[in-house]
Amino acid sequence: MTAPGPPAHLQLAPPAPAPSRDGAGAPRCTVLVVNVNTSEAVTATIRASAVAAAGPGTEVVALTPQFGPASVESNFESYLAAVAVMDRVATYEGPFDAVVHAGFGEHGREGLQDLLDVPVVDITEAAAHTACLLGRTFGVVTSLDRAAPAIEDRLLLAGLAGRCSGVRAVDLPVLDLEADPRATAAAFVAQARRCVEEDGAEVVCLGCAGLSDVADAVRDALDVPVVDGVAAAVRLAESLVALGLRTSKVRSYAAPRPKPVVGWPLSRWPGGPRRARAGARPPPARTSTWTLWPPSTTSAASRCARP
Repeated sequence: MTAPGPPAHLQLAPPAPAPSRDGAGAPRCTVLVVNVNTSEAVTATIRASAVAAAGPGTEVVALTPQFGPASVESNFESYLAAVAVMDRVATYEGPFDAVVHAGFGEHGREGLQDLLDVPVVDITEAAAHTACLLGRTFGVVTSLDRAAPAIEDRLLLAGLAGRCSGVRAVDLPVLDLEADPRATAAAFVAQARRCVEEDGAEVVCLGCAGLSDVADAVRDALDVPVVDGVAAAVRLAESLVALGLRTSKVRSYAAPRPKPVVGWPLSRWPGGPRRARAGARPPPARTSTWTLWPPSTTSAASRCARP
């Protein structure tokens, strides 16, 4: 029995035409890089890191959630951000070949994999997997100490905790990291040095999104490999697409079964996040039965150009 489609006000727009080819005839690839917070400044920084890392022919589309916290620094904010990221991707109307989940130690990657069949790469796991190819152990330097347990949990879930020598923090809130770039770089260098000299790390991972300038400072100061999660995730996403690989739907990340879903996507409710920002009461609950995601989000012919 076929489940009925969503009501008109919740229907997703059909995918746009497949990405065009570049002048040399190489296929193009579109990678969505999704910030987990609602700061457009952070999104711009993440996009800059992603574009710098992307290979020729790859289009980077940076997305900001339509609701959620300005920065993600607690469990509550992380779970809320996970819903906001899924909502933002679910309502994106263009075609894409892969998604980068740009939140270090944050929740949400598994939910995106349920909804999508294209590769989904989390920057935490991308940084750690890359570091494991470069040294026996790696250390992580993040913003706040309270973020360390969440990062440790993500690494444990990914089976990478045994290679991590420790997680250290610079004790700077996410939104303050760009207030004084020189001071931020110095703080990361100091903690990265402790990772190497005291914890035994052979590689350093930056535990925040969009810190390419900091990566250069740490690398120059310590002469060790430094991994920026956004850059690593973009390159891994390109590789998975170029290899023709997609998220497995056999078991863990099978598409959700069609069933009543109340008010999803949240941003497509009447008034959407604007009502929430204005402090208004939510609209009356609406229940619909529909498939959460179309079976294909992009043309099978669209592939990342190999550098």
